[in-house]
Amino acid sequence: MKLKDILEETYSALSSNKIRSGLTMLGIVIGISSVIAMTAIGNGAQSSITDSIQSIGSNLITVRPGAARGVGIQVSAGRGSAKSLTLADSSAIMTSVSSVKNVAAEVSGRYQVTAKGTNTNTTVDGITSSYAYVHNIEMVEGSFITDQNVESGAKVAVVGPTVQSDLFGGDGSALGQTIRIKNMQFKVVGITQSKGGTGFNNSDEMIFIPITTAQRYFSGDQYVTSISVGATNADTTSQVQADVTTLFLNRHHITDPALADFSTLNQADIIATASSITSTFTTLLAAIAGISLLVGGIGIMNMMLTTVTERTREIGLRKAIGAKRKDISSQFLLEAVMLTFLGGIIGVLLGWFISFIITKLGIITTKVSIGSVFLAFGVSAFIGIVFGYYPATRASKLNPIDALRFE
Repeated sequence: MKLKDILEETYSALSSNKIRSGLTMLGIVIGISSVIAMTAIGNGAQSSITDSIQSIGSNLITVRPGAARGVGIQVSAGRGSAKSLTLADSSAIMTSVSSVKNVAAEVSGRYQVTAKGTNTNTTVDGITSSYAYVHNIEMVEGSFITDQNVESGAKVAVVGPTVQSDLFGGDGSALGQTIRIKNMQFKVVGITQSKGGTGFNNSDEMIFIPITTAQRYFSGDQYVTSISVGATNADTTSQVQADVTTLFLNRHHITDPALADFSTLNQADIIATASSITSTFTTLLAAIAGISLLVGGIGIMNMMLTTVTERTREIGLRKAIGAKRKDISSQFLLEAVMLTFLGGIIGVLLGWFISFIITKLGIITTKVSIGSVFLAFGVSAFIGIVFGYYPATRASKLNPIDALRFE
């Protein structure tokens, strides 16, 4: 038989029972659309997390007080509240470590903040002027914390857009207004540009004040809660991290790195860890959705076996007039592949639509990859071949005499 004849017979066979063909394709449609949508959600989550981490600052190394701990080792009870870093440590990095662009120390705490009958509980960060450069902070109104503010210990504050909205409403401007942090008055001198995202020290939800002010009125000592180091480029980040570690070991008179009273964290390591987790999460989602593909494949095999039984006399007649085993098997195999291919097309479109709706509703930003689309088509063809092979082979092996006798 010619390919054209096989295609015509395939179309005729599938269209003769549209409802059964449609229901058989439904399993493939659901499976493919689920895989596309779940993969898009996973990719979107990975992209969102990566962007959120990178928005903190490029080529960033963070130094925190407390002993460094390995995986599986119990975390020190004092971690996070330990005090071992000072402003002098921060200044030493700029003078002693090469390939460093900026260094910013900070004293962070969470406090109740009030203004004109409104209040919010948010993070108040005592910082230096270089914080804006290290963490890519941009201003919408006013100015950021200056060196003069830090030297004088001024009671001024820079607020994020979320804090402004919480304290002064969506239409009100915080610039020039007075807020109270722990019943202490601060004048708002600037509002930062929104960076979006959540977690990871989101600047939209923070209030910035001079670090000397935070030390004098809130922490009550000269220690800092973290030091952020911006490397000149991504290639030097690891070396800068190693140099900072060596510098602090010497400054703190520590000979055994395992007993360090500080820990360093490379931003690239955070992104790699987050990417690994989200990739595993995406694979898990796709695997769960892929179960429906297996069910759909079994449904196709069931339909094709039923079709072979129903068309036994037709198969016998074709063999009697000269049709070869290859012609019979090709026709039934093509029918199975056609079902899965059509189901794959509809499934891809449906999965793309679901991903689009999820993004539009603001549930999560999805990202459909071209690779997942090609994979979906490949899986569709594979399922059609695998689950259609047995029914096609069984049809081709029917004895024409026995088939013609079949009622």
